[in-house]
Amino acid sequence: MKAGATPIVPVLLSGGTGTRLWPVSRANHPKQFIDLLGSETLFQAAVRRFSHAMFSPPLVLTQTEYSATARTQLLASGVRNARLLLEPSARNTAPAILAAALHLDQTMSNSLMVVAPSDHLIGDPAVFRDCIRAAIPAAEAGQLVTFGVRPTGPETGFGYLELERPFEHGEFAPMPLRKFVEKPSMERAQAMVNAGTYLWNAGIFLFTTKSIIRAFQDHTPEMLPLVQDALDTSLEEGDGLTLGADAWSGLPSISVDYAVMEHTANLCVVPFSGAWSDLGNWDAVRQASAFTPEDDVSTGGRATAIDCEATLLRSNPDGPQLVGIGLKDIIAVATPDAVLVAHKSRAQDVGKAALALGTGATHPGQANDRQANAWGWVDSLSRGAGYRVNYMHVEPGHRISLPASPLQTKHWTVVSGTARLTLDTVIRCLRENQSVHIPPGVVPQLENTGQIPLALIETQTGNVSGPADIAYAESRPIGNVN
Repeated sequence: MKAGATPIVPVLLSGGTGTRLWPVSRANHPKQFIDLLGSETLFQAAVRRFSHAMFSPPLVLTQTEYSATARTQLLASGVRNARLLLEPSARNTAPAILAAALHLDQTMSNSLMVVAPSDHLIGDPAVFRDCIRAAIPAAEAGQLVTFGVRPTGPETGFGYLELERPFEHGEFAPMPLRKFVEKPSMERAQAMVNAGTYLWNAGIFLFTTKSIIRAFQDHTPEMLPLVQDALDTSLEEGDGLTLGADAWSGLPSISVDYAVMEHTANLCVVPFSGAWSDLGNWDAVRQASAFTPEDDVSTGGRATAIDCEATLLRSNPDGPQLVGIGLKDIIAVATPDAVLVAHKSRAQDVGKAALALGTGATHPGQANDRQANAWGWVDSLSRGAGYRVNYMHVEPGHRISLPASPLQTKHWTVVSGTARLTLDTVIRCLRENQSVHIPPGVVPQLENTGQIPLALIETQTGNVSGPADIAYAESRPIGNVN
């Protein structure tokens, strides 16, 4: 990047639901916010990837229901100056990118923006940054730059980019793009890999705000007034904007490739030869995480593989013990409420399971038993006629206020940490193994004043037929409360 240039704004797309990684990824806690490969989530890895002097603080595009999770994970990553642009509903990448461009152009006129999914694996961030540096002159000259990944083999789950000429390994120079190619058959994919003039479409872009806005004006002008209206009617809250729901609901759900990229002429490609995966299905996760290369086996959580080959076994830490013996080409994933077993050749079809199980907000195809909040999370442990049992995790420095439950009694027991509890006007401090009874109609307020997370078991009795009232908790950092 040239001296004195304005840093590039990373725009992190974080609104997808990752249905092909069901049952771990659900609509209420999707792929990008899950730790799939190590000690951080994919979203946190993306944030860290762009925590570099050549980049401004990120602009995170996600849905309103994920805002608490995104904020919590940003803070856990040490990022405190990010901005959030919150979508009232999912509308795919074209409306999201246009909203980001219009917003940035109003606040940082004609700035450079790099658009990247927050749920991909990029093995060498330094090489990736070198690719972005190589693309800057083309982007500043008004071109839309996309980044393509050197294929390591035929893949039918990716779109492809056809180049004008073959490329060399490690070549970073922007190259003309001949056309986009839809997801091919296996025979066609093999022919494209052999040709040496095709790259996987990584869905990563670099351009100025004015260049991409102009491209939308040329190819989908009907979207501009609706997106601008959504920005004009947005609600500002601290670190972000919530786009106006009425205008946003009128937008089509369409990808930026279909809306703009496949129609524009001022497009070029920078090849990326580093390790990359969209982690789009469980077999991709297996390939990225296999720790026994001779057998190509990956295990995670409470899972054990015995004499297995080309197999993934994964069970959540709170899930059942999962054991595979003599398996080959199998994917088995277990959570407390669901088990997936599939041949790895059908990994692309796993999203059909979520659809088959239903689309309701509480269906196992869409929701799991964990509810993330800005202050921590709640796991539903058990529920039956007249009772509900939850595990509550409250991060240090947070205070939550719950609404009164006129027909419900609660009992809280501290598992670890220290709680400062206010029941109406009565204040109590609770430590490990201490508990409190909360009668119906009392407004409880809970604070974690300690240095470690606060863990509690909550037992509710009475009228528990509706949503858990924890969903309506109000939260704020203790330091901001007078």
